[in-house]
This record gives sequence, structure tokens and C-alpha cells, in this order.
Amino acid sequence: MTEQLSTTPSADAETVPATMTAIVQRGYGGPEVLHREEIEVPAPDAGQVLLRVAAACLDRGVWHLMAGLPYLVRPMFGMSTPRQPIPGLDVAGTVVALGPGAEGFSVGDRVFGIAAGSFAEYAVATTTSITHLPDGVSFEDAAALPVSGLTAFEAVHTHGGVQPGQRVLVTGASGGVGGYAVQLAAAAGADVTGVASGVKADFVRSLGAGRSIDYGTTDVTDLPDRYDLIVDVNGRLPLGRLVRILTPAGALVIVGGENGGRLTGGIERQFGARLRSAFTRRRLGFFISSETRADLPELARLVETGALRSTATTMRPLAEVRQAIADLTDGRVRGKAVIRVAA
Repeated sequence: MTEQLSTTPSADAETVPATMTAIVQRGYGGPEVLHREEIEVPAPDAGQVLLRVAAACLDRGVWHLMAGLPYLVRPMFGMSTPRQPIPGLDVAGTVVALGPGAEGFSVGDRVFGIAAGSFAEYAVATTTSITHLPDGVSFEDAAALPVSGLTAFEAVHTHGGVQPGQRVLVTGASGGVGGYAVQLAAAAGADVTGVASGVKADFVRSLGAGRSIDYGTTDVTDLPDRYDLIVDVNGRLPLGRLVRILTPAGALVIVGGENGGRLTGGIERQFGARLRSAFTRRRLGFFISSETRADLPELARLVETGALRSTATTMRPLAEVRQAIADLTDGRVRGKAVIRVAA
């Protein structure tokens, strides 16, 4: 059975199924809360488009929303059950229908960006959260770019203010955000050091880091080096130790945290940095990624010029989302884990 979506008329409009396969969670917990279900295909509202999803991506944010941790996020996303029952934000796919007033895109366009509920065959995205896919870039590579790439861009450029010749330290350098932060800082002409596990050192150097430090054997804060910019991704190092390896006018940008317990998730560390910044020349702080289209075209340009490459290294089909999450939480993923949705 099929039905035509009620959207802005188009001669090229695609007839889509009434239902679709999606990964759905009805509560919080481990991977066991994720189930494949057949549900209704969503219809785009004003300023939105409907995408046939080719690929999505997995990161720590997906895990946090699956687990409902830290508890601090639940008032925003649902106290006992998630308001958005389909996980996934990163998306790459094809526009199949336009909502009223959806400008800048046409049916058939290949796009990538952010769409809530991308672990499904179809997903709705606002026109401000997607952009056109560069020629020659696969859906899988593109799906690994949006959330982590945008976050890294804000950390390195918008908040870090990276400059050529600066010394930059990136912790969590083999992960989603960290891998792009290394590339962006190196492309800006900085001398980059990455902190990651020893088995991922070659991967970190392949992204543009001049040096990779194994956090399992070396505490980077015990070394004599000083940095103009530290991008601390999901860091576990105490704030004071990071500050002491900054140059006198250096900047620390904290991106997330994984060591603050089930209640706060370490957010107090971010606020502590902001408070401490008031009493020093150093710039210490954090941010919440805007997840809009503003920097997506710049990411696309950097990919086209070769200054940035996708860090998609692991591919799994939609049916294997649970296994993909296990790989992520067990530290087996380098860069980004892609979920293939379309065959």
C-alpha cells in the first residue's frame, strides 16, 4: 500500500510507502531498549523536507539519549521515555518531498546534515539543518560529518580561534569530534598533538597530528609542553591540570564529558571552567553546538578541497545498531560509526 504525502505539489514528487522500518526506543536503558519496528512515515511541516535516508551515524550523543544519562538531560528529552522515540541525528539521503515553504531544495537533491530520528528509512529535516552533498562524496562518508564536524568546527574556529603556527592539543583525538578537530586545526596551520589510546596513534597521525600521546601510559599534563589551544573532548583530566599546560593567554574549549556520574555527567566541570576564566587571562569555557546549517556549507567546501575528510571507519546495517553501540562503548571504533539504512 502506498500513499502520496500531502506536501507542496511537484511533478517530480516521489510516492513513498505509508510505513517504514525504524529503530525505536520506548524507554531508557542499554542497547536492549532498541527495537526494529514498522511505523508510519512522517510528513514534513512548513520549512521541512522529507528524506529517504541512505546513511546515518552513531556517536556518544546517541548513547546518552538511549541511556537517558546523565539524568540532567531528561527534562529536555523526556523524563521516563524519550519524546523522540527514533534515535539518530546525522543523516545523508535524498529529498523525496517538500513541506510548505521549504526553499533551497528540490525533490531528488542529495543532501546531508541533521534530522532527528535518522535511524529510519525516512526522516524529516528542516531546511536550516541540511545542505547539498558535494560531488564525489558518498552518503556513508557524508553521514559521518554533520554533528561531530560542526561541533569540532565551533570548538576549533568559533570558540578556539585557532591561528597558524599555534600549538594545539586535542584530547579524545581518535573519536568523532576529536578526529575532525585534529584535521581542522592542522588545516589552519597549527602544530597539533592528539591524545588517544596507543593502538589508535597511527590513525590520529593520519588525520594531521604531528604527535600522538597514549593516555594509557602518559599523562599529558606531566609533560613540559604548553599549548595555545586545548580542545578537550569528553575529557577526564582535572580542570586545574589542563589549565597549567596552557600558555598564559591560551584557550581551553571543553566539549562534553564522560566522568561526572549519572546525575550531571560532569557539567560542573564546564561551569567551573567558565567561572575560573573570570580570574585569568586564559580563556576557559564550553559551548553547546548549534547544530544548524550555518557551517555545513563550509564543511562541504573543506571536504571538496581535501582539507577535511570523513572519519567514517565502521559500517553496519540498520539491523545491527545494537552491535554498533557495543563497539562504540567498548572503544573499538576509530572516528565515526556509520549506519547504512538504504541498500
